[in-house]
Amino acid sequence: MNKMFSRREFLRRGVLAAVAAGTAPAFIPALRAVPPSGTLLHASIGASGMAASDLQQIARHPFVKVVAIADVEIAKAEQWKERFPEARFYQDWRQLLAKEKALDTLNVSTPDHMHAPIAMSAMQLSKSVYVQKPLAHDIYETRKLTEFARARKLVTQMGIQIHSLEEYQLAVRLVRDGVIGKIKAVHTWSNKDWGDPKPKPDRQDPVPPGLDWDGWLGVAAARPFIGEGYYHPGNWRRSLDFGTGTFGDMGCHIYDPVFNALALTAPLTVRSEGAAPNPWHWASNAVIHYTFPGTPYTDGDTVKVTWYDGNQKPPPEVGALLGEVKRPGQGSVFIGTKGIMLLPHVGKPRLLPEAQFADFKMPTVANGNHYTLFLEGVRDNGKPTANFDYSGPLTETVLLGGVASRFPQTTLAWNSARLRFTNLSAADKFLRRKYRRGWEVKGLS
Repeated sequence: MNKMFSRREFLRRGVLAAVAAGTAPAFIPALRAVPPSGTLLHASIGASGMAASDLQQIARHPFVKVVAIADVEIAKAEQWKERFPEARFYQDWRQLLAKEKALDTLNVSTPDHMHAPIAMSAMQLSKSVYVQKPLAHDIYETRKLTEFARARKLVTQMGIQIHSLEEYQLAVRLVRDGVIGKIKAVHTWSNKDWGDPKPKPDRQDPVPPGLDWDGWLGVAAARPFIGEGYYHPGNWRRSLDFGTGTFGDMGCHIYDPVFNALALTAPLTVRSEGAAPNPWHWASNAVIHYTFPGTPYTDGDTVKVTWYDGNQKPPPEVGALLGEVKRPGQGSVFIGTKGIMLLPHVGKPRLLPEAQFADFKMPTVANGNHYTLFLEGVRDNGKPTANFDYSGPLTETVLLGGVASRFPQTTLAWNSARLRFTNLSAADKFLRRKYRRGWEVKGLS
């Protein structure tokens, strides 16, 4: 199966996981009344698109009460009035945080450039946060969020929902069990294209009624609005200032089972073989090579992981390893010393050659609901597995690919502990951006 699961299926899996874990009463409303003292007061930053999906999933938890929603288009927030008649609605997330002092949790489901400012502001008020991927727009922001959450012992989760499902959990188990031997290399890809070789349109359009354009820009530099979806609502991912390109969009998803299965740490080097971004937009058709330190699950002192997107794809020799098995539009191939594992995004792993594994019985793994795991973590019932201690380093790794794309055909040596490149200081300036005056955030600006 090579498609995202429906929301109904996602919820069903969460309930089944709860039953299997023996914790069904905490998850299923019919089995236990909700005590007021145990209710989590929740706010959503964002009201449409992925924010709507996140909000719906979180609101299904029987111990959650949605009390506030913020969106730069207030009408989109107010569309939830019927669903949440007691909720309060805001156009400015800063006002929400200032007034909703009793909040327990928030989901931050906005364009990438505002993830860190909102999440950090909420965590400084001791709120637990669910933040959509990538965790932040820049590597410096990511590191600071990770360190702050750890120091305050806050419950966190990044929105890589497939991380908790059995498909990716099974892939991790197979690698960790050595079913295909030690891993020699991994190739990962996405056929999405969030690049744009064209210059920014030379025009200024009227701001749509009801849109707080200044609030949408947030920490980014001020600029005129451009309509027809150039920035809002649909194409900000292509913009250097607001999105993180195809890799930032899909890398945190598709690299996740690789990072997890191999127990990877920070890469030693990163190199881009694709085109550089222009002054406004990310480029298309990336090829990004990483070299990581070896782990107990890899073959040798280092292991190489390569990313391809757009029209780029793994080399013919990788295709030959798949034989007649069709390569999905998004996914990974793990090349082991004893076999191959193809992992679609999203689908069950396939062991190759098929004849070699014909009698192999797949193990049973846990299947969880990513949102439920976060909320139950806040309620002190377990620990989310995509918390910032895990998803922070994962996001840093993905965002390094974006930095490398600015220096094609150059191998960048990375010192994670010092948060800098050791062989090209010019690349360091892309690790952190300056926030616009009036939008500074303590700990980030």
